[in-house]
Amino acid sequence: MSRNNDHIFKRCKALGIEPGYLGYSKKSRRNSGKTNRKISEYGLQLREKQKTKFIYGVQEKQFRKYFEIASSKKGITGTTLLQLLESRLDNVVYRLGFATTRPQARMFVTHALFDVNGKKVNIPSYQVKPGDVISIREIKKDNKGLKQAIEENGARPVPEWLEKDADKNTGKVLRVVEREEIDIPVEEHLIVELYSK
Repeated sequence: MSRNNDHIFKRCKALGIEPGYLGYSKKSRRNSGKTNRKISEYGLQLREKQKTKFIYGVQEKQFRKYFEIASSKKGITGTTLLQLLESRLDNVVYRLGFATTRPQARMFVTHALFDVNGKKVNIPSYQVKPGDVISIREIKKDNKGLKQAIEENGARPVPEWLEKDADKNTGKVLRVVEREEIDIPVEEHLIVELYSK
């Protein structure tokens, strides 16, 4: 039974982003595209935050927490914020091709389909670190949805900061992702400006 994703495409249109950034087929772009309305400086900043939250599937309270963590670390706050979001387990599962969309990856993690370093993890926001190994739990290897997703995404390129063993269906975090490797259409400095007011 297929899900009705119309609300996702409408949200994409409102935020001016392509559904492909969430993993949805570009064939389903009927509602995507950019709006032509004039937006204030605050509106632009707010939209960048909303886009980022929507792509990664994060609620406001959790997003603010990520921002506070990023602000407390050395380096560029906006870049650190995106690195934290990319290091979420659900995002890594999506990047490795174990799920077709980010929402599906979140669901798979919540349903405890994966181990991290041999231990069950069912928290989508779990922060992976360099050296961590993500694998499918032995008792979940026959999950039909998971098997279908892996088959569909077998040819999808894996980012260079991750390593995938297609034979064993495992993935490894090699290092922290660099900003230029994060392909989402977000101007993170506007989010920093918004929170800095």
